[in-house]
Amino acid sequence: MSPEPESEPKSEPSTDWPEWASFVERHGYLSWLDISVDQLEDGTAVLTIDHDEEFENPVGNDGYNPVHGGIVATLIDTASAFALRTTFEKPSQARLTTTDLNVSYLRPATGNLRAEASVVRAGGTTGVTEVSVTGADGEAAVGRTTYRLFRDRDVDENET
Repeated sequence: MSPEPESEPKSEPSTDWPEWASFVERHGYLSWLDISVDQLEDGTAVLTIDHDEEFENPVGNDGYNPVHGGIVATLIDTASAFALRTTFEKPSQARLTTTDLNVSYLRPATGNLRAEASVVRAGGTTGVTEVSVTGADGEAAVGRTTYRLFRDRDVDENET
């Protein structure tokens, strides 16, 4: 068994969305997962989750259990949303929702997890991303998401 990689010190990512940290803190599930946003740039996002025994799927792999697939899927979905938010003029006010989430599990996800999301397309109403999740043993999963994007022109004036 390879040793657990040490976590790098977390720093503020470069982004035009300074409210990302409070967004995670206000979101119960994301804050419970202790998701960190390591990088946000135009069309890309890198998110990490440190290993936590609470996230393990108890399948009995000689005392070390892989992270539950639902956590991996959440990381893919969340990294996609953050990457797509960078395509909005005001990321903190962006409205979007997942319409399709596809996850291919390649190997058990172990250790600290890192998701790298890239926007494939961000149009007026639809966004598509590709995501890779790596753990201590290498690439654990890949995913593709489709989102419905609600750009300013879609917002009813009565909603503002």
